[in-house]
Amino acid sequence: MNKNVCLIDLSQKDFKDTWELQTETLQSIVDLKIKNRREQLNKPTTNYFLFVEHPHVYTLGKSGDMQHLLLNEQQLKEKEISFYKINRGGDITYHGPGQIVGYPILDLENFFTDIHKYLRLLEEVIIKVIGEYGLKGERSEGETGVWLDVGTPFARKICAMGIRTSRWVTMHGFALNVNTNLGYFDHIVPCGINDKSVASMEAELGKKLDVEEVKEKIVYHFKELFEVDEIIKKASL
Repeated sequence: MNKNVCLIDLSQKDFKDTWELQTETLQSIVDLKIKNRREQLNKPTTNYFLFVEHPHVYTLGKSGDMQHLLLNEQQLKEKEISFYKINRGGDITYHGPGQIVGYPILDLENFFTDIHKYLRLLEEVIIKVIGEYGLKGERSEGETGVWLDVGTPFARKICAMGIRTSRWVTMHGFALNVNTNLGYFDHIVPCGINDKSVASMEAELGKKLDVEEVKEKIVYHFKELFEVDEIIKKASL
């Protein structure tokens, strides 16, 4: 098993381009796994963790409802917001500047073959990260992601999650609102949940945060929780 992870920061990159990059990377890992089994080889698969910040975009998961997008095509153009129907789980969400998006492309057979555990550990990474800033992140029963004030009328989501897997290889991931303009969530029903709101670290703490510092904390807790042997920083895939 290869428990090293290649860390690549894509900086700001278009959602569609990043989606295609993820898809190609996942497929290359799946192809190697198929070849290994077919030819009785034992070549190790590579694990990746991508950081990215997307320009304004709404994405609708495969179980999502188009009615949760509250803008028409013309309004999207006027506001310069892209929109894509995609192949992750979940409903509709927003990505944009000031948000840390993380896309782990892991061969879970290098770690553990349990999707539920994978999602819970991703949530735990974010819970630990925001906890370092004095924010109490929680899980909301039946809903993925990380929330604040669960069980109260003020419950709000600070980190959305949605994944896809193929032959135990993951793609898509999480979106943590750091210095995010929460106004963009007003044009959707976030994650299809209309009785809860969204949050950002900036709004909760009353100050802008150092995004690079938050990324470092994410990497630290990810390495710890997933028992990664080594994080290898790379410039590109």
